[in-house]
Amino acid sequence: MNTVKAEPKFARIWRGRTAREKADEFQSYWLESGLDPLIQRGAISVQMLRDDGETETEFVTISYWATIEAMTGGTGADPRRAHHLDRDEELLLGLPDEVQILTILESRDSTAA
Repeated sequence: MNTVKAEPKFARIWRGRTAREKADEFQSYWLESGLDPLIQRGAISVQMLRDDGETETEFVTISYWATIEAMTGGTGADPRRAHHLDRDEELLLGLPDEVQILTILESRDSTAA
């Protein structure tokens, strides 16, 4: 079976902050609860990034998509509206209302000739 992976055209970027002492708990929770729904909705790939400060930790999630429509599962909802997990209010310092969507203009890796 020969499957062709779609090329991402858009990056959807979510940012959230936790108290430093809750960072490990949020990371585990997000990996258990937040990753699979993005893939199931059609994300081509997902990255979770972490930056620990003295008192706060910032998390950035970048998901890559072939279309804007795929971000909402074809519902027609606003793709820039942030979706919150059940424990986000408990673990995050404020709930972000929006995500950033960027158009991918060029992408290269070390295997490119």
